[in-house]
Amino acid sequence: MGNAGLEWVAANNRILLTHDRATMPNFAHTRVVGGQPMPEVFVLHDRMLVRQAIDELLLIEADSEQEEWAGLVVYLPL
Repeated sequence: MGNAGLEWVAANNRILLTHDRATMPNFAHTRVVGGQPMPEVFVLHDRMLVRQAIDELLLIEADSEQEEWAGLVVYLPL
C-alpha cells in the first residue's frame, strides 16, 4: 500500500487499519514531516481477533472525535 495508499486514504477521508508494523508507520511519519495530510492509522497486532479489533475501535469511536486521531499511528490493542 505504502505512501500512495495513505494518500488515497487521506483524500477520501478514511482511516487505515493495517498489520504492517514494518513499513506503514514510517510512511505515515514521512507524510506528517512533509506537511501532507495523514489519516488515522491503526496498526493491529497480527494475532488480534477480529472481534477484539472491532471492540477496540468501537471504544475509540465512542470516547473521542475522529479529528483527535488525525496524523497519529496507534497500535492496537491499546
